[in-house]
Amino acid sequence: MAIRRIRTGSTWEPKIGYARAVVADGWIFVSGTTGTDHATGEIPEGVTAQCALALRIIGAALEAAGAGFADVVRVHYILPDRTEFPACWPLLAATFGADPPAATMIEAGLIDPRHRIEIEVTARLPG
Repeated sequence: MAIRRIRTGSTWEPKIGYARAVVADGWIFVSGTTGTDHATGEIPEGVTAQCALALRIIGAALEAAGAGFADVVRVHYILPDRTEFPACWPLLAATFGADPPAATMIEAGLIDPRHRIEIEVTARLPG
């Protein structure tokens, strides 16, 4: 099976040298995604607004790969301040539904201090 790379127009993709997602052998690996608007470069204030935008970007990458959030099997959440994570829980529960993936939350610094959350997922192509 050929490897397919999905790009989303983030200025970070060519600068750092990565694709938003890679599809290989029936798996979809979505890079860590922050809530940065790729068209404007703007970063919304607040963890929930950034979480919602990151999820939209991830959703678009999954769709381009031929999958959706129901196909996600693993998710990593990275936050510079773990106390902000509970504010995201309703969005995450609504996104992943009744059959959520395995998950890990890590507290760590992010590439831009304005970022409040970064989300990385692994999914399996349906079928």
